[in-house]
Amino acid sequence: MLLYIHGFNSSPFSDKAVITAKYMAEHHPSLSFHQPQLPNTPKAAMALLLEYVAAARQANEPLRYIGSSLGGYFASYLAEHHGGRAVLVNPAVKPYELFDDFMGPQCNPYTGEHYVLQPVHKDEVAQFNTPVIRHPDRFLVLLQTGDEVLDYRQALTKYHHCQLRIEAGGDHSFVGYEQHLQTISQFLHLP
Repeated sequence: MLLYIHGFNSSPFSDKAVITAKYMAEHHPSLSFHQPQLPNTPKAAMALLLEYVAAARQANEPLRYIGSSLGGYFASYLAEHHGGRAVLVNPAVKPYELFDDFMGPQCNPYTGEHYVLQPVHKDEVAQFNTPVIRHPDRFLVLLQTGDEVLDYRQALTKYHHCQLRIEAGGDHSFVGYEQHLQTISQFLHLP
C-alpha cells in the first residue's frame, strides 16, 4: 500500500498528488495506491489515515507513505509509530506553532469547503508530534531551500540522520517534484 497524504488546505487534486497518481498508475499498476481527501481537523484526519493503516495491516501489505507539508508531519507520526517507509516533501516540523496564524475561518481552495480553525485543533495536531526520529532508515526527506511557507532548516535539523535530498531554490510546492518519482519509488521498494 502507498498512501499519499496531502497538506493543509490541500487535496488529492493538488499538482503533486495528481502527478503522483499518474506516475503510480503508469509505473506501478499493481500497487494499492490511496490519496484520500483528509478531514479539516487533525484528529479526524489522523483517524482516517489510521483506517488505511489498519486495512493494509489486515491485508498484510507493507506500509508506505508520501507526505507533503502537513502530510509529511502526519507521515512521520505514522512511520514512527506504525512502521513503514515514508517520503516527506517539504514537511512541516512544528505545525502547531503555525496554527495561530490561521485561526478562524478557512476555505479549502480545492474543495471549496468552509470551516473554522480553532485552538483545540492546535492541541490536536501537537499530539502527533515526533520530536525524535528513532527510525531514520524509514525516511527520505526532500527539501527545497526556497520554501516560502516553511523554514527548511527545521526539517534539516529534525531529519539530519535520515536520507536527505536538499535543493537550492524552489518553493513550497517542490519545483520539479516529478523528476524525483523514480527515486521515491526505489526508496519505497514499490512493486
